[in-house]
Amino acid sequence: MLEFLQYQFMQNAFIAAILVSISCGVVGTYVVIKKIVFISGGISHAAFGGIGLGYLLGINPVLSAIPFSVFSAVLMGSLGKKVEISEDTAIGILWSVGMALGIIFINLSPGYAPDLFSYLFGSILTVPYQDLLIMVVLDLIILGTVGLFYREFAAISFDEEFAEVMGVPSHLIYIILLGLVALSVVVLIKAVGIILIIALLTIPAAISRQFTHNIPKLMMTSVILGIILTSIGLWLSYLFNLASGATIVLVLGVAFFVSAILKKIWYD
Repeated sequence: MLEFLQYQFMQNAFIAAILVSISCGVVGTYVVIKKIVFISGGISHAAFGGIGLGYLLGINPVLSAIPFSVFSAVLMGSLGKKVEISEDTAIGILWSVGMALGIIFINLSPGYAPDLFSYLFGSILTVPYQDLLIMVVLDLIILGTVGLFYREFAAISFDEEFAEVMGVPSHLIYIILLGLVALSVVVLIKAVGIILIIALLTIPAAISRQFTHNIPKLMMTSVILGIILTSIGLWLSYLFNLASGATIVLVLGVAFFVSAILKKIWYD
């Protein structure tokens, strides 16, 4: 079963699966508890503007997606407060504008855009060593920030208004949380692609939340589940020659439905 790990590209893919599971398990816990899945989807699609900018400037699209995603996250979190429009309207606008900018940037870039589909649909089997280093750095930033603001993130995740009354600068903490979602999106882009990111960001945490509401346990369970399920998806994609990102997402989806059935049986 482990013979597929003899290849260098599969070793890189397995390391990438571990790194994306760490960011998904930690940040996805807050995404699920605070119910900000839609805004996370908006950030992931707006990140396509950063991918297009990378092609236009001739730099690594993953690097250009970092500031673009963070800027989009800050805008989505702030626009509803500054302008009299609902948050879901602001998300919808920035979601489509980011995608449109990405298409325009790619149209303006000279020559053919190689690997474009790998950013849309994921290509964990082609993650280079440089992208693994970027993932490691982003994971360290995410873990460090969560360690620094753990109590504040927990407070605004359950009750933002009460947190404000208790002296927590809830809007600032919310913006920082969205910034972490943006960094997680960048970590995930090469693994499952912009279109499928939401699945990896939410399903491991959604499965874990069926069995525990304790945040540290939820994070730990989500990370472990993410590593196991993405590794199974990776192995199945190798075995049956399927698209790796889509196979990983399908494995996650099946695991969610199985866990829901098990929970019903367990509590009935």
